[in-house]
Amino acid sequence: MEAAHLSADPAFAIAPVDRRLFGSFVEHMGRCVYTGIFEPGHPAADEDGLRSDVLALTRELGVSLVRYPGGNFVSGYRWEDGVGPAGERPRRLDLAWRTIETNAFGLNEFMRWAGRAQVESMMAVNLGTRGVIEAAELVEYCNLPGGTALADLRRKHGVAQPHDIRLWCLGNEMDGPWQTGNMTAYEYGRLAARAGHAMRKVDPTIELVACGSSNSGMPTFGSWEATVLEQAYDHVDYLSLHQYYDPEKVDPASFRASAVDLDEFIGSVIATADHVRAKLRRTKRIKLALDEWNVWYQSRFTEPEDRPIAEEPFRLIEDDYTVTDAMVVGNLLISMLRHADRLTVGCQAQLANIIAPIRTEPGGPAWRQTIFHPFALTAALARGTVLRTAVTGPMMSTGRFGAVPSVDSVAVHDPGRGELVLFVVNRGDHPVPLNLDLRAFGNPEVTEHLVLADADPQARNSVAEPERVVPRRAPQPVLDGGRTTVLLPPISWHALRCTVPAAS
Repeated sequence: MEAAHLSADPAFAIAPVDRRLFGSFVEHMGRCVYTGIFEPGHPAADEDGLRSDVLALTRELGVSLVRYPGGNFVSGYRWEDGVGPAGERPRRLDLAWRTIETNAFGLNEFMRWAGRAQVESMMAVNLGTRGVIEAAELVEYCNLPGGTALADLRRKHGVAQPHDIRLWCLGNEMDGPWQTGNMTAYEYGRLAARAGHAMRKVDPTIELVACGSSNSGMPTFGSWEATVLEQAYDHVDYLSLHQYYDPEKVDPASFRASAVDLDEFIGSVIATADHVRAKLRRTKRIKLALDEWNVWYQSRFTEPEDRPIAEEPFRLIEDDYTVTDAMVVGNLLISMLRHADRLTVGCQAQLANIIAPIRTEPGGPAWRQTIFHPFALTAALARGTVLRTAVTGPMMSTGRFGAVPSVDSVAVHDPGRGELVLFVVNRGDHPVPLNLDLRAFGNPEVTEHLVLADADPQARNSVAEPERVVPRRAPQPVLDGGRTTVLLPPISWHALRCTVPAAS
């Protein structure tokens, strides 16, 4: 077996970890909301119909913020439909997913859920079929304390204190022909600038996210980002990225190396944003929000135009995730951390049932999918400053990317607590000995080695076997003079926690 070599040094600093990187996404789609996070009458439902079992798993997952209410759904949504007495709310046809939206769960229910889940809210406004004034009015309803018509309406609805939402999405995937109200980059850039300007007239302290390309394969990718930012640069703080990885669209090795593609995507968007910054002679740097990302068996998903309108929540893209999928999710998180200097918001799509780490049954249990574990552990352990790691070792052949390293990693160092955490994956289908060199940290000690792997890389969790795949503790390797060797099983994700001398 060819060994890999990993070196880390506190001088290889990238940036502090932003907690917003560990966000999620709730959309009115399939069973994410109804029978996902909200199910009145469920044995675990609280007095507001919120599933306490899902709330507990959300907190365990370590989610920091949640994007709401879409997604494609938002481009046909009237936020006013989801506030006020529930019995008086209209039933609407949702154009995105051809379902009847009862509006039983709306803005104030979501904010109540977010408070109990202990997450920040990231609110999206409809720029597909609505516009500037509706976006500004939503900010007024949410963020002003009182004394205006809409702030007082919120108070009338039983919410005395402002929601104080800081982070706002200016629409969703406006480049996509599937999007209700899609438009050209110039049209969207002008609308985003005008909407952002008006929203900040209401609350100057909010942060705004402009829509980037729906994915890096869009024919307008690159030119879309440049044109949008040329129009809206002064009015926005973030540019969004969306990217999903389908295990069935590429060869298995290329799928396992999906983080190679994400690295390239993030780097390309940074380069485009900085080109516009130079062209406009601005000092501000645009940050990135990867506010939709995940593994998604997208090639299995078809949404026929003539599907009958659904009257009740129905099962839609409820993918069952494997050990391999979990390793890829862990590797995508490594890529996100590696770009912590510019990528500071992330939202895994979605939270419950829809391509999700949490699955539920109506009236029944909730459980953790395989992809739950690398997310939860990374969110819990990645505290401090991200460090680049130097890795050499065996290469693996992929159909899409050519030869890529089998081992990928990143480190997070918290000098105040005296802790170093190494996040490592073996993307290859052979075991790899990994030689660690941590001499730059003085006299470190490995205190815990967590592994997600299985003899069957297609193993899954299910309602019948909810803990078929769980992280396990491997024997702690002993560092001798800052060096040791650990064995990485095929297709595996690892977190190695080390104590290091704390900063004085």
